[in-house]
Amino acid sequence: MPSKVRHVGISESPLSVDRALSLVSGSAVGGIALFIGTVRDSDHGAGVVSLDYTQHPSAIDVLTKCAEETADHHDVLAIAVEHRVGHLEVGDVAVVVAVGAVHRGEALAACAHLINTLKAEVPIWKEQHFTSGVSEWVGLPGEYGETRAESVQTQDSALRQAQVAKSPALGTDSPARAELQPEGANPKLRAQPGRP
Repeated sequence: MPSKVRHVGISESPLSVDRALSLVSGSAVGGIALFIGTVRDSDHGAGVVSLDYTQHPSAIDVLTKCAEETADHHDVLAIAVEHRVGHLEVGDVAVVVAVGAVHRGEALAACAHLINTLKAEVPIWKEQHFTSGVSEWVGLPGEYGETRAESVQTQDSALRQAQVAKSPALGTDSPARAELQPEGANPKLRAQPGRP
C-alpha cells in the first residue's frame, strides 16, 4: 500500500499549488482541503515589505513527522505539504498543505491539524521586514507562539544561538507551542447532515 504522505518538502524555489493538488487527487478522493499561506502586506498594524524564512537542519525531518502523524490520526487518503525558505515578497506563497480524503470533513480536519502542527513544531523562523525599516523575528525557539520584536543588532546573534540550540520541537519534555483547534471548532467547516 502506498504511503498516504505523498510529498514533504522545504524549498527555496516558488511553491506549486497545482502540484500539491495533483499529488492528493484520485478517483477515491471526494474532498480536498487546501491551505495556502501567503506573505501579507501588514502585521501588528505595520506595513510589511518582505520576509526571510530560515530553517534548522532538522526542519525537513520534523515536517515529515508532522505529516506522518496527521496521516496516522485522520482518515485521509493523501497528504502533500511544502514550506518555502529564503527571501519572499508580499503575495508570495510561503506554505502549501493539501489533503485528500473520501469526505470533506476529514480532509478539512487533517489540513487544519497539519498546518497548526507545522506552525507549532517545525523549526522554521521568519524575519519580517517592515516599511519603517525595522525587522522582527517570529517563531524563534522559546517564544511558544508569541512574537517579539528585536533590534536589528541582536537578530544575527539570536539566529546563530537558535541554530545551534536543540529545537524544543525535538525534545520529549517540551511544552506545546500552540494549541490545536478541536475538530469541528469552526462551524463554517462542519459537514452538513447527509453530505460528505
